[in-house]
Amino acid sequence: MKKKFLAVALCGLLSMSLLAGCSSSNNQSSTESTSKFQMLDTDLKVGMVTDAGTIDDRSFNQGAWEGIKDTVKNSKYLRPAGVTDADYLEGITNLYDADYKFIVTPGYKFERAVGISQEKYPDAKFVILDGAPTDADGNSVVGENSVAIYFAEHESGFLAGVAAAVQMQESEFGFIGGMELPAVQRFNWGFQQGIAYANENLGTNISIKEENIVYQGSFDDKAGGQQIAAQMYDRGVKVIFAAAGGTGIGAITEAKSRATNGDTSVYVIGVDVDQYNDGVYDQASNASVILTSAMKYIDQATYDLIAAEVNGEFPGGQTLTFSVENDGVGIPAENPNLSENAINTVNEVYAKIKSGEIKVADSNDGSLIK
Repeated sequence: MKKKFLAVALCGLLSMSLLAGCSSSNNQSSTESTSKFQMLDTDLKVGMVTDAGTIDDRSFNQGAWEGIKDTVKNSKYLRPAGVTDADYLEGITNLYDADYKFIVTPGYKFERAVGISQEKYPDAKFVILDGAPTDADGNSVVGENSVAIYFAEHESGFLAGVAAAVQMQESEFGFIGGMELPAVQRFNWGFQQGIAYANENLGTNISIKEENIVYQGSFDDKAGGQQIAAQMYDRGVKVIFAAAGGTGIGAITEAKSRATNGDTSVYVIGVDVDQYNDGVYDQASNASVILTSAMKYIDQATYDLIAAEVNGEFPGGQTLTFSVENDGVGIPAENPNLSENAINTVNEVYAKIKSGEIKVADSNDGSLIK
């Protein structure tokens, strides 16, 4: 059973610090950066094995790493040679052998590697994001030294859908997903529910056609994402929610190209993290094609689990969900392309989800397009 985890330090521990920048180890960088997290007073060594992509992917890898490097002074990430279980196991083993015994793994692809490692290294702690450790038969087995973390993507998608609908009022929307996995599907389903809610309750007239809901099939095909986005924009779509990792960057690239050439009527909704800066097409005015982003506070989740370990409260053996209820998902605190009315409306809807007045389905109940 999934248990909801009230974040350890959502308010009291947030502060500004001068920290090392994104390198393979905090001890190897002299770059200073500001952080919303307080550096914890601990000698705990925290490691991370990245998934496919780089540490500055503006998505899961970067989000997880930012919750680590800005939290402990002894941190290190390793990028595996490939994306097989053996590659991930090698990365985990290398970190363990270097005495990094609190290890974070971002993504479902680590499920088997963490399942093996939690038994092989009982004195280590493991955190897996968007997945759970599995045994040889594929069964979920969260060991006492591991925590599985999921996010309520449907709630984040719902809020982004409401925000975009209220902002645009009358428009055609689209959705580009990467692989058709549960987390990506939940973004889509929540997004469609948010649009429907706005149409029914907030006076908007937004449509989303079946042909404009596409799962591209990968998270690293920028050219493919750009091509799909171009086709949607040519069909009259004005806002595309791109929950597709690197493939989604292609959609952002297409929107930026059009904006640079004078068509500033098209937008993208970012995913996982605030992608506003990725959408900037005019540096002088800081104008961006990112309308808002459906965020999973990955960095906060990582920080909270490290803080729990430091405080002797590591919730080993549990499967935790970060949702609106515990402020684990949402849209960015700053949304330059949203009006005050849109932001206020989203805040009201957020409160209604939190109180239970609005319930967002985490599955397709048959009322959605797909």
